[in-house]
Amino acid sequence: MSSNLKKICCIGAGYVGGPTMAVIADKCPNLNVTVVDINKERINLWNESDTSNLPIYEPGLADIIKRCRGKNLFFSNKVEENIADSDMIFISVNTPTKKKGLGAGKASDLKWVESCARKVAKHSIGHTIVVEKSTLPVRTAEVIKTILEASKNTNSKKSINPTFAVLSNPEFLAEGTAINDLVNPDRVLIGGDNENAIQTLHEVYKNWVSEDKILHTNLWSSELAKLTANAFLAQRISSINSISAICESTGADVREVARAIGSDSRIGSKFLDSGPGFGGSCFKKDILNLVYLSEYFGLKEVAEFWEGVVQLNNWHQNRISQLVVKKLFGSVSGKKINILGFAFKSNTNDTRESSAIKICKKLLEEGAILYIHDPKVEEKQIENDLKITFNMKRNEDLSPNLHNNEVEGSWKKVNNLSEAFLDSDAVLVLTEWEEYTKINWLDVASQMRFPAWIFDSRSIIDPIKVKEAGLNFWRIGDGT
Repeated sequence: MSSNLKKICCIGAGYVGGPTMAVIADKCPNLNVTVVDINKERINLWNESDTSNLPIYEPGLADIIKRCRGKNLFFSNKVEENIADSDMIFISVNTPTKKKGLGAGKASDLKWVESCARKVAKHSIGHTIVVEKSTLPVRTAEVIKTILEASKNTNSKKSINPTFAVLSNPEFLAEGTAINDLVNPDRVLIGGDNENAIQTLHEVYKNWVSEDKILHTNLWSSELAKLTANAFLAQRISSINSISAICESTGADVREVARAIGSDSRIGSKFLDSGPGFGGSCFKKDILNLVYLSEYFGLKEVAEFWEGVVQLNNWHQNRISQLVVKKLFGSVSGKKINILGFAFKSNTNDTRESSAIKICKKLLEEGAILYIHDPKVEEKQIENDLKITFNMKRNEDLSPNLHNNEVEGSWKKVNNLSEAFLDSDAVLVLTEWEEYTKINWLDVASQMRFPAWIFDSRSIIDPIKVKEAGLNFWRIGDGT
């Protein structure tokens, strides 16, 4: 490892910054790694002695925090101090889709990235390597470079003007397997035009990643590779979900179709599981970034192609909620429906762009009573996502008559599955948590209101056991 690199600072203690810096600290004990964030509550959670309360749930993350925190891994709100004290700074802040102004609905809002660049420019001392870690549109490095270069003319009070090198080092993490993705990556991408800076970061990763997996590119290729990787993965999800609809109409089974095409080495089997649609922080955002870039450069047909991936995903989510309504005699008003899973995938507490949000909102608009269960998502998060608050406690005296006009279009967080199914009309599986595969459907059937339905959008429920319990069953992509 380069003897000049002693301290790393990461701005942003979120889903990327926290786990990535934890693994770097774990694999590079000679480096001092500090994660900074202006959010005091988030930093306090990272510093809690009880690692079960970390702000992010990822299998294996808590163990690394226990090993490294307080030794060579630190979490702090002292942003400026740690910038000044660091040799390498990762920018890992949120880049949401713009809600207004130029590029609204498609382009990324770079205000946090720009703010970070200005802080780095103002407080850095000596030579600093600045690493883009956030998911960014192509040529964002140009913005960062411009801000850093401008600092040479504004830091006249410093005895020595700081110098900078900018690198792109995109993350390729899948939530739920992020730690394994960091420890055993398919590739590590380092984009830049400063060979010394590239080699310095290369030496960090070389501590645990084989050198043939550490790829060097120019800045623009690195930024575009990240957007393209997510776009291709999302496109596969929309593609197989479109086929699932055809399967349901023709008598085919999407699992059999996926197995058949996945055995083709040119296609491969990954990301061919039909589900309720893609979610997470990056897929939709990155595709819309590609759409915006394509439109900006006058590539109309390219923009329409990628926008179609998002439109298909939206249609598919609406299709599922409409199907539930149709199966329940065309109305879910006042009917109790159990929602199993609210996170966008299992093994994470992340709900960003989760299919469950849109599907639940549609059912609530239809007047359904939703009992929502998820082992990792808190009630407060569900409330923030649905933007609907309802307190069912005032209606407890009406139990077990839950099908009452006063509670139509309402929801409740359920923590105990054994108490969730009383008088339910339907169960809808939206996240593939393992515990849902172990449900005793005979017991569930004894509590439900017949004729009752089980809707499996993840293909994790045994259809034979459900049918033996006398329940109606729908599974995504199953036309048989």
